[in-house]
Amino acid sequence: MMYSRECSEYFNAKQKAARRIYKGWIKPADLPTNAEIREQVQLLARISEGDQGYSQRLLEMRLRAAWWLQKLAPFHPKLIGSVLTGSIRNGSDIDIHVFAASPESIAVVLDEQGVYYHMERKRVEKNGEQRVFTHLHVRDQFPVELTVYHPSLLGFNFRSSITGKPIERAGIGELERVIAMEHDVDVNGQAEQLQSMDACPDRSNVFLSLLVPLENVRQSPRYHPEGDALFHSMQVFALAKDVMPYDEEFLLAALLHDVGKAIDPDDHVASGLEALEGFISERTAWLIQHHMETHKIHDRTIGARRRKRLAAHPWFEDLCLLGDCDRAGRVPGAEVDEPEEALQYIEQLAEMFE
Repeated sequence: MMYSRECSEYFNAKQKAARRIYKGWIKPADLPTNAEIREQVQLLARISEGDQGYSQRLLEMRLRAAWWLQKLAPFHPKLIGSVLTGSIRNGSDIDIHVFAASPESIAVVLDEQGVYYHMERKRVEKNGEQRVFTHLHVRDQFPVELTVYHPSLLGFNFRSSITGKPIERAGIGELERVIAMEHDVDVNGQAEQLQSMDACPDRSNVFLSLLVPLENVRQSPRYHPEGDALFHSMQVFALAKDVMPYDEEFLLAALLHDVGKAIDPDDHVASGLEALEGFISERTAWLIQHHMETHKIHDRTIGARRRKRLAAHPWFEDLCLLGDCDRAGRVPGAEVDEPEEALQYIEQLAEMFE
């Protein structure tokens, strides 16, 4: 249950499993310890992914965690959870405690890194007191959850709400020692790799950061009765997925064709292509570049010479298909995916055909 993520806490997982296996009341003392469960989760992960694959993924997550600890150094970050203990499973987060008087000061660092994130405030009762916890969920190479505490709690001994024991945590120095001992890797010797993480942001984050602002782009009701530019883009993506479900380049063109509208509405094609440069293929870029001309073709207002030149291009039929999707994606109240779901679908395609 822990491995399949039916439950995220040891206590709930133990109780749920016990009810499935036994009838009647089970004494808590008869249940396995958290350490025993962690051992089994690790074993299942190794069986599922293979020892080498599991170790490599754990190392990659720890290196990424080290990268984040360096970036968040002014906020005294501490790594906690499965990445530190080595009990990762499918979907594990990189969990980090940070200390700041205001979550917005951490958001500034995230903005500088160009990552997509959202802030969540949770009201919970702890030790008879109502408290508000702020989490920043970061979409990254691996999902990252930052829990923000006031600097006055920097030396506080955090304890698990389940076991009552101190939570294992590590700063950058401790994490580097864990990586050196368990993976025989010198983090300082990985400086070039860590720097390359800076230079190569995850493309899904880039796409999402360009899509989200489209929600605030209102369009002419005459041409776009469906509403904002994001809703339109998601409709175009859905239609493209129906006609060419396995064509990653075509799907990206459909999803991203209007991202420039939130940058420069006067020339959304050129501004969109500039923002996407280096993250999309030549074919995707060509389809976006010429998608407005499909409407002139449809209305028969394009010049004969220009139409002939486009028609001679090997991607012309795909361009016309994109134009069909663009014109059809203007239905008020249509059902669409969230941008994150669309990007996840495209990433799965990329992995499938690697």
